[in-house]
Amino acid sequence: MIKKISLGILAVSILVSCGKGTKKETESVSNKKQTPPNIVFILSDDQSWTDYSFMGDENIETPRIDKFASESLTFTQSYVPTPLCSPSLATIITGLYPKDHGILGNDKVYDRGNIRGKARAEAYKPVISAFEKQTTLPDMLKEKGYLSFQTGKWWHGNHKIGGFDYGMTHGDPTRGGRHGDYGLEIGRKGLDTINSYVDLALKEKKPFFLWYAPFLPHRPHNPPQHLFEKYKKKTDSEHLAKYWAMCEWFDETCGQLFDLIENKGLTENTLFVYVCDNGWAQNPDKSGYLKHSKRAPYNMGIRTPIMYKWKGKITPKMDDKTITSSIDMVPTVLDVLGIEKPENLPGVSVLDEKALAERKGIFGEVYAHDFDTIENSMFYNMAIFPPYKIIVPDSVRKKGEVVQLFNIEEDPFEKNNLADQNPEVVERLKNRIKEFRSK
Repeated sequence: MIKKISLGILAVSILVSCGKGTKKETESVSNKKQTPPNIVFILSDDQSWTDYSFMGDENIETPRIDKFASESLTFTQSYVPTPLCSPSLATIITGLYPKDHGILGNDKVYDRGNIRGKARAEAYKPVISAFEKQTTLPDMLKEKGYLSFQTGKWWHGNHKIGGFDYGMTHGDPTRGGRHGDYGLEIGRKGLDTINSYVDLALKEKKPFFLWYAPFLPHRPHNPPQHLFEKYKKKTDSEHLAKYWAMCEWFDETCGQLFDLIENKGLTENTLFVYVCDNGWAQNPDKSGYLKHSKRAPYNMGIRTPIMYKWKGKITPKMDDKTITSSIDMVPTVLDVLGIEKPENLPGVSVLDEKALAERKGIFGEVYAHDFDTIENSMFYNMAIFPPYKIIVPDSVRKKGEVVQLFNIEEDPFEKNNLADQNPEVVERLKNRIKEFRSK
């Protein structure tokens, strides 16, 4: 598939930028003549896999996401391949691992001096140019007549770079463009722009793809006062209270989105997919994260529930055994729509039970926040082949660190390194990583 030029720009609202044969768990795949479903990707931003009521958290309340999980094919043992926003989002929109889509970190190496914004923009230009050549999900959906809308986080220049027809992110560094600009207002300041986008699709009688990636529960942790007061009663830590409140605020906006789709009579023909871009463990003593979460190769950095809901078409199920990844999101959508999966995509459709069963493992990568080449930026490689997960530190940039091996089925919080007791497993998984890197 060849990446196509995006359609023209429409000022939908003042926030819209003027800038780009297997057993199935769904009945839908066999019926290609029906109206294609609308597709909504919901992306949490900086939230641990544990930080939901339905995942067992005793403090955070997430009633709308809990209900959504109960109505979905929900995989609780799922992962993103890297614990950092920009490369994780690039994987979600392309279906590729970071080593293949080229977005390794949040920023290209640049001089962090007095002209930081300009220097960052200049350094990032070739990254955006290279990413523009990638085929994204919005590009693939064009053959089915979809309109694609971007809201929230977006790192790769103008929304058109991702193949979106309309979007909130202009990506102009001279106007504050870096990781979403106007898009970061979605959710925090309501859903008016999404409402306008959906109305546009209805007017043009076209199915739509919506990217809802709000700046939530991401810092700044400045929740509505009523939520902050609620969680202050649960902890002596102001920082924990604010973070917990942010998680519920995000949950509230998800509810608003579900209601918007429902009120327009679209729920029954909409495929919703939920994922978090990377983990977050709130430091109770200050406004920041603990080192084993964001940017770290541990489960608190890369594990997330991933959920698929299509009312009446996908059978709800809570799956706590099957390993899936965000690399599977694009192939699953393509499967639903009857679009042939490009050969370069490593993921599988989660609706294809045989393919899931045949896949033995998935991989992960951690690079420097400010990246250069793969060789100069590598921090860690990971391989998850149940029940084991291996973390292999780079011999140069993480010199002195040891290989870690965990039985994540028995030890999901990775407390007990089993590498010394299982040299044969370590060698086998290191070889798996070598094969992965060579592809």
